[in-house]
Amino acid sequence: MTSIDHRARPQRALVVHPTRGERSASRTPSERLAEAVGLAEALDLEIAHASVAPLRNVSPATFFGSGRVDEIAELCKTLGIDLVVVDDALGPVQQRNLERAWSVKVIDRTGLILEIFARRARTAEGRLQVELARLEYERSRLVRTWTHLERQRGGFGFLGGPGETQIEADRRLLVERIMKLKADLADVRRTRELQRRGRKRVPYPIVALVGYTNAGKSTLFNRLTSAEVFAKSMLFATLDPTLRRLRLPGGRDGILSDTVGFISDLPHELVEAFRATLDEVREADLILHVRDIASGDSEAQRLDVATVLDELGVGEGSGRRVLEVWNKLDLVPQERRDELKADARRRGAVLVSAQTGEGREALLARIGELLDAYPERIFHLDPEDGEALAWLYRHGRVVERHETEDGLAVTARLDPQALGRFEQMRPGHVWGLAAE
Repeated sequence: MTSIDHRARPQRALVVHPTRGERSASRTPSERLAEAVGLAEALDLEIAHASVAPLRNVSPATFFGSGRVDEIAELCKTLGIDLVVVDDALGPVQQRNLERAWSVKVIDRTGLILEIFARRARTAEGRLQVELARLEYERSRLVRTWTHLERQRGGFGFLGGPGETQIEADRRLLVERIMKLKADLADVRRTRELQRRGRKRVPYPIVALVGYTNAGKSTLFNRLTSAEVFAKSMLFATLDPTLRRLRLPGGRDGILSDTVGFISDLPHELVEAFRATLDEVREADLILHVRDIASGDSEAQRLDVATVLDELGVGEGSGRRVLEVWNKLDLVPQERRDELKADARRRGAVLVSAQTGEGREALLARIGELLDAYPERIFHLDPEDGEALAWLYRHGRVVERHETEDGLAVTARLDPQALGRFEQMRPGHVWGLAAE
């Protein structure tokens, strides 16, 4: 895999977004090109030129036609380009041939995103996930990426034959490393499962933030939890999952989880490698889909996120609660706000500005309502059982309470996990549904 040297001066990059005649009502070629430029800038590359390149047919050898290859070669020479970013998936042979034709490094969309993830991962788990994704990517292009792989190591004596080729040795080492990383990530998954079981014993509701990269998830996370997670207006500013306490209306606590941002055409290697992290989304009681409502690309981004959620089995068809949070209201022109607010009400979304805090209380109230969307039940407590009463206040929503001849009747809402825990603690103390 072509790597980018960040130690020297900023590398001058040329970004090309190929279009193959497809028409997308949700995202224009210029918007796709702008996103590719943003990805390149996330690696501190100096963008010397960016353009859309229409394609009639994809060349098996060079991806682009000969005329386009010559045109880009001339641009590379004239502008002093160090790196060409092709916003599409290149085959190993295509990448090698383009590097020879242009005499510069060439990286495709998958390689670019993997480079960003490699730079941004901070935790041991994040680095394991990124390394696994990069090796899976490299394994598919090991055949002709490096010229030294054509050499062979001879066997012992004339009966040993030509021996193991260098490429076979490298492939074997690569496979062994991938197996080791998968085993390490399996340990991570088991550890996360133990942590989840621990949380279930003290069942706080879990709220997971998902969204397109740079939609403002981390800024909203900080606004809701008073945390100090790194947040910056750049693609994939944070990768490693973070969990913090969320104080809900009425004093009840929950857990808010921030996850990696999604993107269109997210490399399959990354979806697989980050599956352990994204399990947090699967376990959530409520998913907040954060959207950059000020972006002209917002609807297309929504569809991209929905695709990944469906892949994880937590999309709209799964029965999981998903609340859309329309962020960056502060960037919306004043004349658009009334129309936007009406649209949000119609679609059941909540408008916020994570940057200014506008809409924060309304969002928390809506989260509380959705987490409390469980039937009211009546709990019978002994007169002296203050511990159980305090537990109901901490882990549920107490609607009312009144004294009875032999104790206290408390009407409250609990999520299924909390209800099961209470029934274990106080068998026979749940009378039934309040409506019965």
